[in-house]
Amino acid sequence: MHEPGCALHRRLHAALDPADLVAVSAVRHRLRAALSRWGVPELADTAELLTSELVTNALVHTGRGAVFDAVLTAEQRLRIEVQDGTARLPGRRAPAEYATSGRGLLLVEALADDWGVQLRGDGKVTWFELATP
Repeated sequence: MHEPGCALHRRLHAALDPADLVAVSAVRHRLRAALSRWGVPELADTAELLTSELVTNALVHTGRGAVFDAVLTAEQRLRIEVQDGTARLPGRRAPAEYATSGRGLLLVEALADDWGVQLRGDGKVTWFELATP
């Protein structure tokens, strides 16, 4: 039997179907609940916002599903990974002034303590990390 605070209980995983944008909300709610259980609710607002951006990008721009993983490390760093099935790297362009989208990675870059993209197999993982205050 593992204690609630052990590493086994500080991991959240979800597989998302292609174009299932309703699932983005469910992932946010599950993440907020997990962060509260893990004793770091102060990370929830930023983690939810950035998670929404990465998951939505994966579902909208790849036409495939996505895999979401969140881990709170022993060093109290939250790492979120979103894996999709395309090796096409995300574009980093400045959106037009009145554009209604295109700011997701700018938000990730501005709010995350660290972030990046790694090619993995026939797809990629876009990830970010948040440190506890």
